[in-house]
Amino acid sequence: MDGHDDLAARFEARRRTLLTVAHRMLGSVAEAEDAVQETWLRLSRTDVSGVDNLTGWLRTVLTRVCLDVLRARRTRREHLTEQRVFDQVAGPAGEDLPGDPADRALLADSVSRALLVVLDRLTPAERVAFVLHDMFAVPFGEIAPLVGRTPVTAKKLASRARAKVRGAPSAPAGELAGQHAAVSAFLSAARTGDLDAVLAVLAPDVVRRGDPAALAPGAAAEVRGARAVAEGTVLLAHRSRNAEPALVDGRVGAVVAVDGRLLAALIFAVRDGRIAAYEVIADPARLARLDLAVLDGALPDAAQPPWPV
Repeated sequence: MDGHDDLAARFEARRRTLLTVAHRMLGSVAEAEDAVQETWLRLSRTDVSGVDNLTGWLRTVLTRVCLDVLRARRTRREHLTEQRVFDQVAGPAGEDLPGDPADRALLADSVSRALLVVLDRLTPAERVAFVLHDMFAVPFGEIAPLVGRTPVTAKKLASRARAKVRGAPSAPAGELAGQHAAVSAFLSAARTGDLDAVLAVLAPDVVRRGDPAALAPGAAAEVRGARAVAEGTVLLAHRSRNAEPALVDGRVGAVVAVDGRLLAALIFAVRDGRIAAYEVIADPARLARLDLAVLDGALPDAAQPPWPV
């Protein structure tokens, strides 16, 4: 095996970990793969014969590539002003990309949609510090030079990010648990397209309201009554797979997202264990004003396995 083949083999041994890190930094499977490919290209053009810690070198390069992507994204943030969110929600992320769809599905499912949405609201430096430390156990001393900060400041970045990710519930734990149960039951029933299951979780006088961008052409902005709301929900069952419970303005709601990109948010009113009303928000200005956070259990319990040496 020549030097280039050996280097390629060492890189391939680390590819899956690099993809996982890039995905959590960027939220998009396609962008994560691009970032990892760019890291390989830089490695293939560099003499690393004197590098003792190839893993650290790759992590540094990958992080800087991701930081460039995140900073560019903030300067050209796209808003859904012309195209309806209804038309944005297509098939599973990455299904039409080359490569193994199963691998992409596993990568996309390795972290919750809600977490990716909340991470997307952090500053690039906060996101990098949080992902590397809280999800991959990278010491702050190694994170600091990547974000151009001291270790103490890098620790503060991660702490600030952690507070934003966890949010501040505005209801007691017992009330939140009831909201969560009702919202989860509604989303689960919606995904299966089971009309009876949807009806079971709706109050008889339920009201559904929606922004025009979130609705199918010609759909009413307001629908009243369990039967009418349930039938409309079942018609969009294939789109419900992109929805996931989240903390919205301190209460249990849901986010609709693809590749970490927030398309809509749902705000629910729960009464006696059933959905009494909900609103689908898709207007970019309104979405930007929402306080979004993850629910308990949406964060990984522990850091990933150690990086390959």
